[in-house]
Amino acid sequence: MIRGVALIYGLYLLLPIALLLVGSVGGNWTNSLLPSGVTGQWYGDLWQDASFRKAFANSLLVALSACAINTVLALPLAYALYHGARRSGSLAARIVSAMPVAVPVITLGFGYMVVFNTDWLPWLGTMPLLIAAHAVATLPYLTNTLLADLRHLGLDRLEQAAATLGASGAQRFLGIVLPSLRQSLISGLVMVAAISVGEFGLSNLLVSFQNRTYPIVLLQAFYGATGFACAATVVLLVLAGASAFLSSSLVRRS
Repeated sequence: MIRGVALIYGLYLLLPIALLLVGSVGGNWTNSLLPSGVTGQWYGDLWQDASFRKAFANSLLVALSACAINTVLALPLAYALYHGARRSGSLAARIVSAMPVAVPVITLGFGYMVVFNTDWLPWLGTMPLLIAAHAVATLPYLTNTLLADLRHLGLDRLEQAAATLGASGAQRFLGIVLPSLRQSLISGLVMVAAISVGEFGLSNLLVSFQNRTYPIVLLQAFYGATGFACAATVVLLVLAGASAFLSSSLVRRS
């Protein structure tokens, strides 16, 4: 029974991916279950398409910028939440943990549209606003990863020992906490990059034509050649799968 359910669930997940792989090398796919013919033309067309190359570069820039911002914000935030929860309850930590689920990303997008589409703040469609939105949307994921690692490591004794030797709070954070969080920080940043590269809803609300990200251009491709769109989707799936594998490998190693 359990194996049957697992098999059905696996087919449910893998069948769309298999159809995309078939479509990306299919010659003609019109009003049929499977495409006819085999060709590698779509991947060549994808490589030569300037709009996709620019969109990929934009997505990479946004993802890397979001990772840099999150590194600066999430490390002290997770550390403060860890010690704050021990002193005054875990309400703040629970709120941060629930943010990705409790607050839909589209709500954040509409908020940005209202605030930054005015004469005072005419930033809607700009790259800095898109980067800031991705950083805010992905910050809870990295913070939760670091917070969970802090709870698991239990660095209290090391910090207390360092404090008795005269180490300041900054010295304890830089000398004990940061080296201990190295693996979880890397795996969390890989996850942030994967989420940012594949994010569609928020980008679709905030992006301009010049700053379109890869998922935005990918959606528009489905109104043209189906094989070309399938090839572009396969590239995104490969990137997401590689990121997920790297992140999980780092988590197991840590």
